[in-house]
Amino acid sequence: MGQLNGKAGIITGAASGIGAACARVLAREGTRLVLTDVDQAAGERVAGQTGSTFIRHDVTDEASWPAVVAAAMQKFGGLHILVANAGIAIMGPAIEMSLADWRRQISVNVDGMFLSVKHCIPAMRRSGGGSIIMMSSVAGLHGSVGLAGYSASKGAVRLFAKSIALECAQARDGIRVNSVHPGIIDTLIWTKLPRGANASLDPTAIAAGIVPLGGMGTAEDVANGVLYLASDASRHATGSELVIDGGMTAGRVGRLRS
Repeated sequence: MGQLNGKAGIITGAASGIGAACARVLAREGTRLVLTDVDQAAGERVAGQTGSTFIRHDVTDEASWPAVVAAAMQKFGGLHILVANAGIAIMGPAIEMSLADWRRQISVNVDGMFLSVKHCIPAMRRSGGGSIIMMSSVAGLHGSVGLAGYSASKGAVRLFAKSIALECAQARDGIRVNSVHPGIIDTLIWTKLPRGANASLDPTAIAAGIVPLGGMGTAEDVANGVLYLASDASRHATGSELVIDGGMTAGRVGRLRS
């Protein structure tokens, strides 16, 4: 307890799933938080549970970013942690995806990352440095059928994080930047996928078949990884990828037969 006492942070996409778990874990460890999401009712519930401040916020709307950063600076006197978590998943074959859906996914998952960095880094520099954690995915490490658009967006986040890590390192501003790559995690995102071809997806069954550890991870599993990256325990980690996937990207489990 208290690993992040005296720190102030912003978490985007904090109303549910991994973002809400990050809010709970970081608040437990002493972080004073501004939480943002487009889901106001759920966001306010999480804020109430964690003693945080909630602001309804679309990460793709640049005009709204200064107010979010100002809220953290005015309420807490600084900004030390950014968990850029907001994202959406639109599944389906690339040739069947509309240009509007492609652009919407890129806008939230990539443009939102860019805007978070553009507006938070100056405040973090004034605060003496800190840690930026960008939420990517194992889909940003390898391709997957039906996830071409999502993989493109999350792969972009992976390399964007590395580039920003190097820019901050060159500036000697004390800001570290890392990406997190969850695998199959038990969150409500599975219920938010478009209906139709994806309606029969059973994440429990999928995880049982392809996750070496044998099942889905939890949002708290990912949040605990975020805690490590946000804390001084990771003081020498920047430009790195923290994969939390139960072994999915390591390979397959099975016996060799002679």
